Amino acid sequence: MIRSMLTVALMAGFACFASTAFAKGDPAKGKLEVYTCHGCHGIPGYETMYPEYHVPRIAGQNEQYIIDALNEYKSGARKFPTMNAQANSLTEEQIENIAAYLSSLAPNQK
Repeated sequence: MIRSMLTVALMAGFACFASTAFAKGDPAKGKLEVYTCHGCHGIPGYETMYPEYHVPRIAGQNEQYIIDALNEYKSGARKFPTMNAQANSLTEEQIENIAAYLSSLAPNQK
């Protein structure tokens, strides 16, 4: 019983440490680098010229999801011309900073 409680306590402590120790980006830098994202993702009710493409809300999105998505646009694994061009203009550090900033925000509501 004591061993299992100790194991749970150690795992909880590691989880808290891991969530901060492995943080990737700098939200303060990301706030400065996110300006082009707001052009589409920050406008309430915005629709692109591609009617089949819904512009998702990205404020409050999971940090790793944003990193993965931008890297997939950058590699061409995800295809959308505007996002492919935007992602190709970013360094890995900028992607991580943008993801850190956007994930720190409260989710946008429609």
